[in-house]
Amino acid sequence: MSSDTAVNLKPGRVNEAPVSADVILNALESVVIMVASDGTVRFVNDAGEEFFAASASQIRGQDISQLIPADSPLLSLLSQAMHDGKSVSEYGLNIESPRIQRQIINVQVSPLDGERGDAVINIFGRSIADQIDRQMTHRNAARSVTAMAAMLAHEVKNPLSGIRGAAQLLEQAADADDRKLTRLICDETDRICSLVDRMDVFSDQRILETEAVNIHLVLERVKTLAQAGFAKNMNVVENYDPSLPPVEGNHDQLVQIFLNLVKNAAEAAPGTNGEIVLTTAYRHGVRFAVPGSRAQMHLPLVVSIQDNGPGIPANLQNELFDAFVTTKPRGSGLGLALVAKMVDDHGGVIEFESQPGRTEFRVMLPVAEENT
Repeated sequence: MSSDTAVNLKPGRVNEAPVSADVILNALESVVIMVASDGTVRFVNDAGEEFFAASASQIRGQDISQLIPADSPLLSLLSQAMHDGKSVSEYGLNIESPRIQRQIINVQVSPLDGERGDAVINIFGRSIADQIDRQMTHRNAARSVTAMAAMLAHEVKNPLSGIRGAAQLLEQAADADDRKLTRLICDETDRICSLVDRMDVFSDQRILETEAVNIHLVLERVKTLAQAGFAKNMNVVENYDPSLPPVEGNHDQLVQIFLNLVKNAAEAAPGTNGEIVLTTAYRHGVRFAVPGSRAQMHLPLVVSIQDNGPGIPANLQNELFDAFVTTKPRGSGLGLALVAKMVDDHGGVIEFESQPGRTEFRVMLPVAEENT
């Protein structure tokens, strides 16, 4: 694929300079790699440079097996496409190497017409549709707690009040040893009532009051609270895009969302050399349909919270936003379920990626109406 190849996008205008194929391919967000029949990389676009963390000049001329792990299904797909002369695709492919951080990708490999044995690899990140599917699961998980919260408030909290009152009466006539037991009963009923109170927020059906909010002021508030308490010994790194427009949201709930996520990151990070990275970015053109609706969501504002902890156990990752799922020995399992509900209330999307030494939560939010 030569950089001399050009395309005239407006043939009716004779003075219009043709557009180089390289310019077009480099404008794509997906990774494009051309591989010769002997496995040598002949072309890689700008997205490929970022994907492999190397310049095009370093990548070109290398054998593809030097860039992709030898046991990766991607190499099998490449071999199949070259052999059969037909395009092949794979979705949700796991890929990881010292050069490539662990990622879940979608891949299409297509043979090149007129180029015997050559093929083009197109690598896409997980689609926004996948993100929506996962978010819908998170939303349903949070909403499933609503009925339970209402039931607990009536069926559990009221009897607990009676049990606590009876324990207090017994305590008045009890000896020292028995008073320890009555105090234990009171403490445990208080703890369960507190848990039920925390679940009440799931049944709150009031319309969220929103306004234009500066997300960096929210994060500054979160950082101040964190460093005054649970993250006072942590290194907090800020990578902010200063040009971000305001988010459409509720200031107090946004503080709660990111305070919960930063607290989780602080608890996951190692006690020595623990680090939390706060990042904001603007992703242009991210619009997609809401399943079951004609409406479209535009979520260009991205806030990420990353820690250098041990990672989330693989067996918990699919249910992480469900109520009562926790990685903490004494955790209630309601924190992330509540975060998912509040992000849902903002019309946003939350997702995460985790591996040993790196966990990142990303929250995608809408721009304030006057900026859309």
